[in-house]
Amino acid sequence: MQTHIDSLSRLTANLYNKDFLLTWDHTEDEIRAVLLVAECLKELHRAGASYRVFDTGLAISIFRDHSTRTRFSFASAANALGLGLADLDEVKSQIAHGETVRETANMISFLAEAIGIRDDMFIGEGNRYMREVSAAVQEGFDQGVLHRRPAVVNLQCDVDHPTQSLADLLHLRNHFGGLEELRGKKIAMTWAYSPSYGKPLSVPQGIIGLMTRFGMNVTLAYPEGYDLLPDVAGLARRQAGASGGSFAVTHSMEEAFAGADVVYPKSWAPFHVMEKRTDLLKHGDKQGLADLEQQCLKENAWHKQWECDDKKMRMTASGKALYMHCLPADISGVSCAQGEVSADVFERYRIPTYKQAGFKPFVISALIFLTRIPNPVEVLSRLISRETPRSL
Repeated sequence: MQTHIDSLSRLTANLYNKDFLLTWDHTEDEIRAVLLVAECLKELHRAGASYRVFDTGLAISIFRDHSTRTRFSFASAANALGLGLADLDEVKSQIAHGETVRETANMISFLAEAIGIRDDMFIGEGNRYMREVSAAVQEGFDQGVLHRRPAVVNLQCDVDHPTQSLADLLHLRNHFGGLEELRGKKIAMTWAYSPSYGKPLSVPQGIIGLMTRFGMNVTLAYPEGYDLLPDVAGLARRQAGASGGSFAVTHSMEEAFAGADVVYPKSWAPFHVMEKRTDLLKHGDKQGLADLEQQCLKENAWHKQWECDDKKMRMTASGKALYMHCLPADISGVSCAQGEVSADVFERYRIPTYKQAGFKPFVISALIFLTRIPNPVEVLSRLISRETPRSL
């Protein structure tokens, strides 16, 4: 931990009083700072030590989509830091009676330190909503309504899933022995068949938007028509050029898997489908949504061969690529008749995927810590020296 703190002290990183909405909004030093702090907090927790840094205060969660890992990771991160958790149920709030985002954001923030938001289903809406909340609390702070400005943390939007991709990067860092060891490694971010529709684009976008910054050779694979947001693909290409890595797009899962060191097979809905879905939802067109779902399920079914199976895994580097997934995976013969990954492949990597997910509460802890603590090196040093046990 002391080595990590020494490394942190050498970085030019300042996230204090800032939001964390997109990984590419932040410098490489700031990304490295998040990973270092997450590692320290994880080690403190492993050692049975407390990393409580708040005596009072709330962490507010706003989930506009279903969640298991991210919801519980945010709750456990808030608790470990000493914050109380309050979940905003929009149905039970005055939002149901027309309360504005500007008003809600201030009313929930009087004693809040962080606001975590998941709003991932509507193209062009989720990240915009987070920025609207951010602007509202900034105005509240500037006008003296709020004593402290809570940080807004993106727990998944329509564009990016920062806490997932940062946890994934930390998993890769530990698996390969350091961030520098990722240079030249090939990661295949591929679409995979799912018997459901409407899965967000933010996980694959988060992966190509982050891994291209660390010299990895990123291959994005999907059937024709399953494109991601054009702006994010363009960003990935530019970042790969700057980092010495590469970014390629293919419509062959086998080509993506060939020689890959890491594979990440994950279903998502095409960009144009998510645009249409958003429009139908805005207009409350239930029949249109039902028709779109049937159309998409039919189109998905044409690509059932896009499954991560043992045959494709044997095509990877030495036949031993690291399999990754944000979970839950659609497992053929287990959670569905046919899905993203065969049962034998998933079972072989099941524990590593659990470990991958296990980095998320510490990444979220690190984001809250760095956005709320003005002197992180000093405070981390105190946490190590005091060695306060979590339980007596």
